[in-house]
Amino acid sequence: MPSYKAHRVAEPVPPGLEPQLPLVMEVLVAIGLNVVGKPGFEAEDVIASLASRLDPPIEVYSGDRDLFAIIRDPDLVVLYPEKTGLAVVDEAEVERRYGIPGRSYAEFAILRGDPSDGLPGVPGVGAKTAAGLVRRYQTLDGILAGLDWNEATRDYIARARRIVHPIEDLELPDPHPGLPAGPADPASIERLNRELGIGGSTARLLGALRGAGL
Repeated sequence: MPSYKAHRVAEPVPPGLEPQLPLVMEVLVAIGLNVVGKPGFEAEDVIASLASRLDPPIEVYSGDRDLFAIIRDPDLVVLYPEKTGLAVVDEAEVERRYGIPGRSYAEFAILRGDPSDGLPGVPGVGAKTAAGLVRRYQTLDGILAGLDWNEATRDYIARARRIVHPIEDLELPDPHPGLPAGPADPASIERLNRELGIGGSTARLLGALRGAGL
């Protein structure tokens, strides 16, 4: 069984996307937005590591459900974008959606799986069964001790549990607080708009920043 997220680190960046990445970075820097990352790690790991260093309360805006694993009432909630708007996902909302204790999303995701995220799950275990196992045994160790699963399933769980939960202790530079009220480098923004044809996109972003009163 392939390791969860193996496709993200084993496959190269798509050829059409790779030349766009430095241009995206150039636009973000010209606008004045913080750019923080670490080679070999995902955005969820960077977000979780930064959140672990901040004073609560913390609101994480993300459409990545993996970050539900770091929700901690009342210190940290996830603002999750949906068609109806932003959903405030706290421990009670995790329990309402999945029928599990509010801090058990990582265990639930490992068992149920998530094909859209490259997570295969345990064969024959769907959402209802996964939720029942988490409620009954509470932890993956408890589940493994209570069930006679085969070696392949145990190996999958051993590997998946190391990488499903976002990493919270990456060494990262301190980000600058706040967001810019206007572009940090207007001349560069004008040039990039002209060269890349992104004037509408940058105008909407700068308008949103001004509208937020930041």
